[in-house]
Amino acid sequence: MQEKIAVIGGGSWGTALANLLSENGNYTTLFVREEEIVDSVNSYHINSLFFPDIELNHSLKAEPFSALHGIKDCFNFVWVVPTQFTRSSLKEFKDILSGKRIIIATKGIEIGTGELVVDIFRDNLSADLSIISGPSFAREVILKKPTAVSVGGKNKDSTTFWQKIFSNGYFRVYRTDDMVGLELGGALKNVIAIAVGISDGLGFGNNARAGLITRGLAEITRTGLKMGASLETFMGLSGMGDLVLTCTGELSRNRQVGLEIAKGKTIEEIQKDMKMVAEGVFTAKAANELAQKIGVEMPIVSEVYKVIYEGKSPYRSVLDLMKRPLKDEKFS
Repeated sequence: MQEKIAVIGGGSWGTALANLLSENGNYTTLFVREEEIVDSVNSYHINSLFFPDIELNHSLKAEPFSALHGIKDCFNFVWVVPTQFTRSSLKEFKDILSGKRIIIATKGIEIGTGELVVDIFRDNLSADLSIISGPSFAREVILKKPTAVSVGGKNKDSTTFWQKIFSNGYFRVYRTDDMVGLELGGALKNVIAIAVGISDGLGFGNNARAGLITRGLAEITRTGLKMGASLETFMGLSGMGDLVLTCTGELSRNRQVGLEIAKGKTIEEIQKDMKMVAEGVFTAKAANELAQKIGVEMPIVSEVYKVIYEGKSPYRSVLDLMKRPLKDEKFS
């Protein structure tokens, strides 16, 4: 099955998905804002900013964002624009994307509104929407290492389409109809990963790491259930699977942010040195706002927010988590 597919967003994950779709024989174009990526993909088959050491599929093409306005015969789109820039980008390309089949590969919560990316889409246009989420470092996908993820959507025909179009011998896709659970799991795990990075950086050890991951899952699950997600989603790939990967993997940008915070660096210093966006930094603020809005207790998220945005001591935050009132262990 060969399809024409436009991937919007040329960061690490967008590049990995575009390369995967090209490897699967599809006519794939990667739309990016950076002119140097356009040139490096088309001339040298590399992404010079994010993967300068990995050769991409030679059939993959790149175009600047402005070229999206000229698309007339493409029905399938992959959205990989960072969460906080999604609303403005959708307004720019509303006419192109309305009525199309779109899979959202961005995971986050919008600051100010508390909306998931799928909700931002619904605010701005009508389209056939799906979501892809799960434990998947972009670099490992490009290197063709075995990966399993989930695709969620209300249209079974569309989720089946995306499941087949992405799947191959090293990339396996499962289906679900729980879009909220997929997106929340993919967004909130980034905040927990920052907390784990802080704990690891402070030398608190494996016990503390396991506790943060497990209680972090409780926070994610509690929030998801309040928003109508399914419990089993958080036990699956986009829940526990993605959480464990992001909290423990050496390629995790969000865990790295936590490690740098533990060294005493400010968030401004950390972000200045990072090529790729660590979504957890923004999601910490958005999730803290969301928890207050819907009345859900998220103590780990709250402490990460205080460390990043209020300058609270990371060491003090960990101690405050440990000294909270004792209670029964519950996930809901």
